[in-house]
Amino acid sequence: MSAEPIMEPVMTQDPIDLLIAFEEASVAPIRPEYVEGTVIVPPQPDYHHSKGSVRLVVQLHTAGLDLAGMGMGFRAAHSDGSTMALVIPDFYVLHREPTELDGSYLKAHKGWYPIDMVALVGEVTSTNHTVDTGPKLAAYAAAGIPIYVLINRETKTAHCHTDPVLSGDDPTEAYYKTDTKVTLGDPLPLPAP
Repeated sequence: MSAEPIMEPVMTQDPIDLLIAFEEASVAPIRPEYVEGTVIVPPQPDYHHSKGSVRLVVQLHTAGLDLAGMGMGFRAAHSDGSTMALVIPDFYVLHREPTELDGSYLKAHKGWYPIDMVALVGEVTSTNHTVDTGPKLAAYAAAGIPIYVLINRETKTAHCHTDPVLSGDDPTEAYYKTDTKVTLGDPLPLPAP
């Protein structure tokens, strides 16, 4: 007995609705993300993770970047408008204040802002550091985020990834051409502004 392969998309559920279902089914508070067709439920941040993220946002504000923040979710779309990724960076810097149009987008996409608002995203690795150094890095590059700052607690290094490259149509193959790396505690140079 043999069966013909299924040639049509099997999943027609919007990833946003899928994440809402995960949130509603959980007894503990979670905020899942969606990257490379996979739902990711990050572990609850520990004290050192949260402390590091807050310190970085404070430093960014002190440096005059008033649009630095944390806690907002962003949606990246494929060229056909379908959802490519739903991410909640540990910290970010926006290009601009959210507009009325961004507010409409947020409402239409059930709590996710458009990722084109973002100038810089940052992640502090947790126990699943491979997500931040692999799929999330590719998702941010595919979305054209100019700067991806990664604090890798496992290797005790900080990285400033710049110059996103999307070779072809596969977002999982996207990468950053430039990776400036320093030891944690050393200053990490960021491009202007």
